[in-house]
Amino acid sequence: MNFARIVAAVSIALLGASALPASAQTLQKLRVGKAISEAFTFTPLDIGLEEGIFKKHGIDLEIIDFTGDAKLQQAFAADAADMGLGSGPGLAFIVKGSPITGVAALANAPNTMTLIVSETSGIKTIADLKGRKIAVTTVGALTGWLLSELSRQQGWGPNGIQIIPLGGIQPELAAMKTGDVDGLSSELALGLRLEDEKTAHILVRFGEIVKDFHIQVIYATNKLIAKDPDAVRHFLAGWFETIAFMNTHKETVVRIAAPIVRVSPEILGRSYDVVMPVVSKDGKFNPKALATLSESFVALGTLPTEPDMSKLVTEAYLPGK
Repeated sequence: MNFARIVAAVSIALLGASALPASAQTLQKLRVGKAISEAFTFTPLDIGLEEGIFKKHGIDLEIIDFTGDAKLQQAFAADAADMGLGSGPGLAFIVKGSPITGVAALANAPNTMTLIVSETSGIKTIADLKGRKIAVTTVGALTGWLLSELSRQQGWGPNGIQIIPLGGIQPELAAMKTGDVDGLSSELALGLRLEDEKTAHILVRFGEIVKDFHIQVIYATNKLIAKDPDAVRHFLAGWFETIAFMNTHKETVVRIAAPIVRVSPEILGRSYDVVMPVVSKDGKFNPKALATLSESFVALGTLPTEPDMSKLVTEAYLPGK
């Protein structure tokens, strides 16, 4: 075989390999953590996995569930996760030394988040919350940030509501049932479920008090970014294809996500209509939302001074970049 034929044969072989489906190629293994397992806004991981979307983009996805932002941050520090879905307020962890970068906005205004109070708590209005005990997952979690911001807006300072970290939804529900806490800060779907059960009611929908915001962000470790930036790009391509799929396949989304969120399909269907509009379709960061977060870090005592938010996030790995 002459040189020209060798070159042609090699070219054909390479083209054939690039045309192979992801299943026939080497997949990139990524360990992706959820700050909390039951969050509906985190179920694109499960849906994209079941529908084969991440695999299509060359990602062999391992989903790891945690019990709050602090636990997810510990996993990043221990090199036990490559990427993660966490809260917008979790960007403050980067200033404190967490080895991560925000690579996409996940969800915007907190329409999905609620303050739920027990029917036996006697709490009827926001004014009744002063000094009361409300459960959250972990210190530094989105749920705690929202409570502190509500307290600040009421003129009580960031600690006017007692924030009780209990490590997960099930311990929170148990504590509310026994009266050890008066309520909890959690997602809309859980609030709707508890209202149907007549054990608690939604007192506050946080989207009514916080407007320009990123409630959740997708993070990548700096180690992964340095070692394999294409893995970040491929993951985000799979993520946003999954979001597009979810916006046009409600029935499939409800079927897959309801058991993960631990609510009935009927309740998740109602939640879907509220949640999906605030899930980012492109991952771009809103400067006003970043400014809200930056200001809040000081107002709530999280950080002594406002950070340069441009050093905490990047849009370099979004589809089309």
